Amino acid sequence: MCGYASMTADVDLDQFPVKVSSELANTYLFMVQARGIMLRENVKTIGHMIRLYTNKNTTLNGTDYPEGNNSSDCLAQTTMYLPENFTYSPYQACPEKLPYMRGLINVNMSEISFDEIQEVFSKDLDIKPGGHWKPKDCKPRWKVAILIPFRNRHEHLPIFFRHLIPMLQKQRLEFAFYVVEQTGTQPFNRAMLFNVGFKEAMKDVVWDCIIFHDVDHLPENDRNYYGCGEMPRHFAAKLDKYMYILPYNEFFGGVSGLTAEQFKKINGFPNAFWGWGGEDDDLWNRVHYAGYNVTRPEGDLGKYKSIPHHHRGEVQFLGRYKLLRYSRERQYIDGLNNLIYTPKVFVNSPNSLRVPDLEASKLHSVTFI
Repeated sequence: MCGYASMTADVDLDQFPVKVSSELANTYLFMVQARGIMLRENVKTIGHMIRLYTNKNTTLNGTDYPEGNNSSDCLAQTTMYLPENFTYSPYQACPEKLPYMRGLINVNMSEISFDEIQEVFSKDLDIKPGGHWKPKDCKPRWKVAILIPFRNRHEHLPIFFRHLIPMLQKQRLEFAFYVVEQTGTQPFNRAMLFNVGFKEAMKDVVWDCIIFHDVDHLPENDRNYYGCGEMPRHFAAKLDKYMYILPYNEFFGGVSGLTAEQFKKINGFPNAFWGWGGEDDDLWNRVHYAGYNVTRPEGDLGKYKSIPHHHRGEVQFLGRYKLLRYSRERQYIDGLNNLIYTPKVFVNSPNSLRVPDLEASKLHSVTFI
């Protein structure tokens, strides 16, 4: 169902630390921080509601919640979705708030084989090679390329497809998946893989919305609409492993989306982050230096579950803090414009995922063979 890519790198290995369980350590750190944030938010919420009740004699029914507060418990779902008997038109744009988008969805993280996934989705004749699908009953509002950086997560991919494909079909988006896999022993370069995926995807189809998606993140709400907008979007605002609390305001990890033009304007991701951490913070900086703001789903729409890992985590990149200090200076010399490669694309089956064969020859450039 998917192809494979390989990566080797000739880089200064002194930059890379010994292998540590960085993901586990940071998860515990965020859990401690999250408990403090939750306590502060609860105090703020109670204070706001008491003031509203005292000063305005309002009823504390959750609909009088003050604008801008971060707690989602009191946010009412006020946006109207279309009724079940809504009639589509093949000549009009698909609405963004469809009757099939009911909200909370079951997150099934049980393992499933590629063969089983192949059998399930082979029955849908509208799914083309690369997992490419588009609605027939209306014109898709967005053409979405979903880019997935990948290494050693073979058990996660079929779980991911089983969950995402039905949700995206409900949202009436045109979409396809591009899995970019790094093999070898060099530290994982998630950001560079996103740049490669973007270049290859745009050769395949002229996509107008690009979703940068970790393979272990599964949305819990099908009203978390996977289209783009005037501003870059951070979809995964509330992760279960962080107790559904945003770790910090500039957090831009997990699942994010930009239009193709926005991504080109910021010069894509940096290529210099070899190892775990920092590339999403650099992307946040690039977005803001380019004059954009980041939007997030309201309330609980941005909740995600993380598939448990049964293997070691990636090594940390200790040089990330130095690079982040010079984000502005590096933005237009490190990114899409210094990614050099010759592509080789594998297509293994009717529902295959197209993956380039990657070899990194320098720290700031990429060559395909």
